[in-house]
Amino acid sequence: MADIELIITNATIATASDILPNTDIAISNGKIALLGTNLPSLFPNAPTLSADGAYVLPGGVDSHVHLQQDNSPTGDTWETGTRSAIAGGTTTVLAFASQKRTDESLFPVVEEYHRRADGNAYCDYGFHLILSNPTEPILDNELPVLVRDEGISSVKLYMTYQPMRLRDSELLDVMSATRALGMTTMIHAENADMIDWMTKRLEARGRVEPYAHALARPNIAEDEATYRALSLAQLADVPILIVHMSSSVAAGHVRRAQTKLLPVHAETCPHYLFFTAEKLRGEHFHGAMCVCSPALRESPMDLDAMWDGLVNGTFTTFSSDHAPSKFDHPLGKKKGTSTFTQIPNGLPGLETRMPSLFSAGVQTGRLTIQKFVELTASNPAKLYGLSNCKGTIAPGFDADLVIWYPTPEQAKAAGSPEKAMKPFKLSNDMLHHDIDYTPFEGMEFGNWPRYTILRGKVVFDRDNGGIKGVKGDGAYLKRGRSTLSAPRGVFVNEFNPYEGEAQAVAEA
Repeated sequence: MADIELIITNATIATASDILPNTDIAISNGKIALLGTNLPSLFPNAPTLSADGAYVLPGGVDSHVHLQQDNSPTGDTWETGTRSAIAGGTTTVLAFASQKRTDESLFPVVEEYHRRADGNAYCDYGFHLILSNPTEPILDNELPVLVRDEGISSVKLYMTYQPMRLRDSELLDVMSATRALGMTTMIHAENADMIDWMTKRLEARGRVEPYAHALARPNIAEDEATYRALSLAQLADVPILIVHMSSSVAAGHVRRAQTKLLPVHAETCPHYLFFTAEKLRGEHFHGAMCVCSPALRESPMDLDAMWDGLVNGTFTTFSSDHAPSKFDHPLGKKKGTSTFTQIPNGLPGLETRMPSLFSAGVQTGRLTIQKFVELTASNPAKLYGLSNCKGTIAPGFDADLVIWYPTPEQAKAAGSPEKAMKPFKLSNDMLHHDIDYTPFEGMEFGNWPRYTILRGKVVFDRDNGGIKGVKGDGAYLKRGRSTLSAPRGVFVNEFNPYEGEAQAVAEA
């Protein structure tokens, strides 16, 4: 066996299926080489790092991150965004290479995003493609090359936002192409015409404050678009993922489709678990900080439904949708003081994604530790073509690991009760992004990553200076096909309430 570079001792390993207490992890050449007990006795010269009985989990995979896009001039760069990722236990991010409506080719788009990311990332990364001008040459000639040569195996499509919105027929065209290539198709589902109609009427009545953003994007806009996206996907027989879901009714549409065994996936985000539209109120325009789309919902029942969806499997992944803009900046959130339509959309959340779910989910008993791993690491790795190297703890996989602080019970069992973390209230100055606020300001956290390890290297040590990695540690990931879903083939439309009508599947 090759030289052992590091041994993690006294770990409580958790994967999406198992919990392995009192286990050691040997790392060689950036990979997990061996799991076992008393490994230091086999490799006496190898350095060790004790987990003190705490959970050791796979490095987080955040599959929905916006970094250094042109439409977010005050957001995080690849350097600052990925720096915050490792401080929150995320070792892989999948961000977006965004096509403009005027771009006639995807090749320069991908080349430009490579230029922005190359040598600047603290963690491993890959790209999704945002398609806003899906011409026939792009779908027929360019997508196959990008899948084959770049390992870009996913696209994102918008049903709203005028610069990126696609018509239903365009969505079907893209779905037909992605089906043939085995790509994962992500969809932002909101009814654009409903939102435009509501926005005009609110502005006419002088309702232009941040809270009106939620009034302009009601649940029903997400509900209708979600049902329509599912119907289009079923017609094209293509697996889809509905991104950043927030509405209980829309989640119900997804759940019913899944019970019919349709290849439908969904994700939700931290802000839809913790915040209602009340966060959009506030003096001095501070409500603008929490403007995002879909909007934060009025009813706590929607928040409860998102939690339920995490537990019952409606949601395949849990992402941050990190899409921040500074607040106190001429181009930031404050610029919307004349009307909510000018407020940049999106929230910071990359660093707080895993700690917020761990604290409010695992530590309260609302989520099992296995479900936590499934949502934050294993499923996104499988869904986006990384199941050969990311998302679990097993020999041969990348040694991407997160060592948490031991719970009081774990610390006591390990004979080190002082190692348990004392709960603390978060402030923005504790975080590592380049944004001047966090929506989680003042929220109590009961745990946080103590160490983050990227391919065998300790890149974050919370108790000893924090960031230990450097920009450039992160490598670009060429991804394969999803191992989590595939088209079903010819079927009868069981999802549509109009029964008995055979559906012709588009030729691949």
